[in-house]
Amino acid sequence: MKVTALAGGIGGSRFLRGVQAALPDANITVIGNTGDDITLHGLRICPDLDTVMYTLGGGISAERGWGREDESFVVAEELAAYGVGPAWFGLGDRDLATHLVRTQMLDAGHPLSDVVAALCVRWQPGVRLLPMSDQRVETHVVIEDDQGQRAVHFQEWWLRLRAGVPARSIVALGAERATPAPGVLDALADADVVLLPPSNPVVSIGTILAVPGIRDAVAATSAPVVGVSPIIGGAAVRGMADACLTAIGVETSAQAVGRHYGGRGRVPAAGTATAGLLDGWLVDTVDADTVVPGAAVAARPLLMTDLAETTAIVRAALELAGV
Repeated sequence: MKVTALAGGIGGSRFLRGVQAALPDANITVIGNTGDDITLHGLRICPDLDTVMYTLGGGISAERGWGREDESFVVAEELAAYGVGPAWFGLGDRDLATHLVRTQMLDAGHPLSDVVAALCVRWQPGVRLLPMSDQRVETHVVIEDDQGQRAVHFQEWWLRLRAGVPARSIVALGAERATPAPGVLDALADADVVLLPPSNPVVSIGTILAVPGIRDAVAATSAPVVGVSPIIGGAAVRGMADACLTAIGVETSAQAVGRHYGGRGRVPAAGTATAGLLDGWLVDTVDADTVVPGAAVAARPLLMTDLAETTAIVRAALELAGV
């Protein structure tokens, strides 16, 4: 079976472990978000791609959910001693090696997709990991504070400001000029099932879909497309997806997010050009009354408390897909 998943960082990675457990013989392709990418200290950092790679390759910090296990932060401490920031982005010593290799390869002219493949040779994540695009795309957030209205990188809004300053808008800079990385469109066209894990629907899945051609490919695939809600009972399962949803005018509810993605079998409203994506939408039991026009809805507990429970969630999504 060929499975293609669109994924962000921590939640998406944990869901993918369940996909591997549920379908141990499947050919799995992961299209990873690169909108969170940032350059710091001259190094190109790809948080979501690295989180997928480390999680599935056995190197992730189980306690934090990001970065390396058995990590130290000596370099970060030395930078702080020199007064060199930003202090809000923690770079571990082991993690730095990944960023050094990536930056050297990018500076030598290798596209990001080739760099990711080279890094995965070490980690052996058991999936084909593809960046959404080889072109640089960065998510920025427009805020208004005592400095006036300005745009900050998503990482600063998320990590330093903790999304405490409301976002006026969220923009994927460069997305309109980007093209899908090699293999992305084929993975969507050739899949037996396409999964949208419970990643942030705005700055993870949404940013991937913002790359021209990817949303259309999801909508056009002959494979069933099933999403898993990142919202349970009106609250984000992890992170600050509620602040991101508010920024784009979408209510923080399983139903609103499902309708934001849209059902593929819905009857489009007059003047609506955006195609729906979902054949199925898996929600938590507390949201069992969810209705998404054009998509089948099923309910079960969605907290990924351990691998067994995560695997059961994946199996429910596959059952909803009819595969």
